[in-house]
Amino acid sequence: MTWLSLKIDADEQTAGVLSDALLDLGALSAGIEDADAETDQERPIFGEPGEPVDNLWQHSIVSGLFAEDADVPSIVAAAAEAAHLAVAPRYRVDKVEEQDWVRLTQSQFDPIQISPRLWIIPTWHTPPDPTAINLILDPGLAFGTGSHPTTHLCLQWLERNIRGGECVLDYGCGSGILAIAALKLGAGRALGVDIDPQAVVAGKQNAAQNQAAAEFYLPDAAPKIQADIVVANILANPLKVLAPMLAQAVRPGGWIVLSGILAPQKEETLSIYRQWFDIEAAGEMDGWVCLAGVRK
Repeated sequence: MTWLSLKIDADEQTAGVLSDALLDLGALSAGIEDADAETDQERPIFGEPGEPVDNLWQHSIVSGLFAEDADVPSIVAAAAEAAHLAVAPRYRVDKVEEQDWVRLTQSQFDPIQISPRLWIIPTWHTPPDPTAINLILDPGLAFGTGSHPTTHLCLQWLERNIRGGECVLDYGCGSGILAIAALKLGAGRALGVDIDPQAVVAGKQNAAQNQAAAEFYLPDAAPKIQADIVVANILANPLKVLAPMLAQAVRPGGWIVLSGILAPQKEETLSIYRQWFDIEAAGEMDGWVCLAGVRK
């Protein structure tokens, strides 16, 4: 089967309206991307769930996927009318052939080296170093391939600081990668908690693949414990809301490790957690910050 990929040039005032219009006009999917990506003019934008992005890129590409028999000129004209454009925007159309999308997606994830002794290995790859600690991972429908800087920072912290025998709680566990890594690095017990049932399923499957006895729960079913180390790789806003609960989950003298925080959000997050922790920045990568501190 063949589809049509429509891409329309837009600016920050019209991109959102055009994207919505394409969906209304029958697009199977629609999206907006930076037209200047991978150039000197590329500009990152950030937003969190529940918070609007201040503005989009100045130069955008609005894309829509349509059936092969779609009347593209009429669709573009109708979208332009919805955006109150006097002149139809520039656009192009490409054919998208049927592919094995699972294999195509898998091919984008290669083994990731976290440290000389720690690797993340997608299930469809062979470990480059069989003697290393290899985390065999299939994210399934849960967040967490290990490629994102926030996960990378947490793994580096765990690799540097686990001494052996600790109880580790990973709150917002996604694929379970941090809980499993903690056990492989020597922790005595590791629990993962997530509000997404798919994360609990993925975590259990990944733990089985790694022969790791990690436990995974939805929040209401999780044991009430105080851990030696609590790791939370979420986003800054949820971390602020969850601060009292996460603090209570750390034993006195234990560690908290927070990630998913953008550099401009560091100071505000630190100020909240300093009620309970002696806490500082523990690492930074690609504009993301990891915080770590000891419970008072």
